[in-house]
Amino acid sequence: MASVERLSSVCAEGTLLCRVAGDEFAILFNAPLETSKKFAGRLVDLFGNGMQVDDQHISVTLSAGLAECPQHGSSVRVLGRAASAMTSVKISGGGAYAVFDPGVELKQREELAIARELRQALSRNQFELMFQPKIDASSLQVTAVEALLRWKHPKLGAVSPEKFIPIAERHGLIEGIGNWVLEAALKHAAEWRRTGLRMRVAINVSRFQMRQDDFAARVEDGLKLHKLQANRFTCEITESVAMENTAVTRRAFTRLEKVGVHISIDDFGTGYSSLSALHKMPANELKIDRAFVTDMPHSAEARAIVKAVVQMAQALNLRVVAEGVETELQRDMLVHAGCNELQGYLFAKPMTAQAITLWAQEAPKSLLQAFRPSLFKETNGPQLH
Repeated sequence: MASVERLSSVCAEGTLLCRVAGDEFAILFNAPLETSKKFAGRLVDLFGNGMQVDDQHISVTLSAGLAECPQHGSSVRVLGRAASAMTSVKISGGGAYAVFDPGVELKQREELAIARELRQALSRNQFELMFQPKIDASSLQVTAVEALLRWKHPKLGAVSPEKFIPIAERHGLIEGIGNWVLEAALKHAAEWRRTGLRMRVAINVSRFQMRQDDFAARVEDGLKLHKLQANRFTCEITESVAMENTAVTRRAFTRLEKVGVHISIDDFGTGYSSLSALHKMPANELKIDRAFVTDMPHSAEARAIVKAVVQMAQALNLRVVAEGVETELQRDMLVHAGCNELQGYLFAKPMTAQAITLWAQEAPKSLLQAFRPSLFKETNGPQLH
């Protein structure tokens, strides 16, 4: 009721205000579009400082979409197009307004189509894990692999994770996909261990998985089921998620630490991590964002950032991984900077699990040695069979 009263307080007499559904309202505003935009801006500001309800302050944001009749459609369609504009604001983070854009509506339709196909992707076995090796910087031995999700659709073709993962998150599909990735990665790790390949296996953990109370328990159960040592399994968590510092995130870190898995902070350098914040985390390594690796040869700023990350990691006794290494110059600069591991097309592109096995089994002795034994000290202990 408080939100309705606040909206009513700024609506002029004769303005039609009605609830559409849940927390969505429609306002019929008889004025030029420019006047409507100013009004929408006032509404956004009105809710920008939150609300006081029963002596409790509640953080609230308002997202508004505007559509004009007849420019944006008939009176029958204009409400739906205003809703489309509002949805685009919500996707961008909320707390603003937008005018209907036909191009945005087209993108939303495409997203809905992809979301429909995603719902069937698991049951139709359209997902596959590819694995990209990580290389020890001092010896160039393969010490680990990162699991990378791929979606091969019969009509859409190979859909990029950068495109479908955000859609899966927005449409509540990421939990099922994340569970599949976890189980598939553990299964492959167990198969490699049986063949003698004692590599660390890493998966990318989403923000939504970090918010699930049972995620750490599922990791632990999977490790036990496949008889794998926890310290050979890595959970890569982006810096932006790691730095949220919410009670949920802190609890997830604590639970993963208790399980004993290796924790990596991914895309490091793009956020606002501090030495004190990292010191409180049970992280084992920092993974430098590929953008800095790309820029190192021609950017003093990028070189300074990489140097600072390495120094910070060394102060906290963390390993440093650099991803996106594509040239020998980048490799040499990263080795000189003190990075522990390297990953990128210079060494190997992502490949199937079978290709990893064949690479190890059919490679010459010099390359075979790159796979065994692992250089990670904690993986040289007793083996689980």
